[in-house]
Amino acid sequence: MKHLIGGIDFGEGPRWHEGRLWYSDFHQKTVYSVGFDGNRKVELVLDDQPSGLGWMPDGSMLVVSMIKRQVLRVTGDEVFVHADLSDLATWHCNDMVVSSSGHAYVGNFGFDLEGQTEPCAAAVIHVSPDGKTSIAADELAFPNGSVITPDEKTLIVGETFGNCYRSFSIREDGSLSEPSLWAEVPGMFPDGCTMDAEGAIWFADASIPRIVRVVEGGEILEEVETPQVPYACMLGGDKGTTLFVLTADSSNADQSGSGNGNLWMHRVDVPHAGLP
Repeated sequence: MKHLIGGIDFGEGPRWHEGRLWYSDFHQKTVYSVGFDGNRKVELVLDDQPSGLGWMPDGSMLVVSMIKRQVLRVTGDEVFVHADLSDLATWHCNDMVVSSSGHAYVGNFGFDLEGQTEPCAAAVIHVSPDGKTSIAADELAFPNGSVITPDEKTLIVGETFGNCYRSFSIREDGSLSEPSLWAEVPGMFPDGCTMDAEGAIWFADASIPRIVRVVEGGEILEEVETPQVPYACMLGGDKGTTLFVLTADSSNADQSGSGNGNLWMHRVDVPHAGLP
């Protein structure tokens, strides 16, 4: 595994876009992009913690504003609220995947993770292209990293505290139906993830330092040790065969200002497919 950059407090939401790896840094309140040369560029600074990233059909960027429980839309130098999720999200919003037609699916913690309150189920929130919000799926155990299959007919959601992936059919209007258990990953905490052209999902296992490749039904095809605990990964590069991995010492708030997080690269055989 090759080191690309350090100086990250807590990185999430990596996305390959326009020839660069984009990611959010919670505690630096910044969205960055970085090239293979390690040149890091500030793309957006918020007054909140950013998380999930995605792009609309017109090229504008969507960013999850975690604590405010909003999805922001960035068009040029203009930043405005695309959707307010505060009535539907029961705690901080986190990861997001956006379809090619602009339908966004946003997870949330469901409960105060840092405050160690009693865990409870949470919902995936659907944000339509015009910014309208609705509950797309509920009773999920910390819905986190998600992917949309290449035909854009299926959403697969990782449940970090459910130790599994759950799939849903995507209707024409962006709503979800036909929930099904896609894979169980017992003993693992699936976090950020990415899909490849064989229909397998690479995910960051937030329980121990490793990334894992799993297929429908739960068979583990590969495990790769990481230098720190990984929290998100993304397939990218010109051929889609570079697996970018964001790691940190922990997910605790004490990572703020630490700069101990890192971004790594790992070469794989099967290229990226689907979204993000």
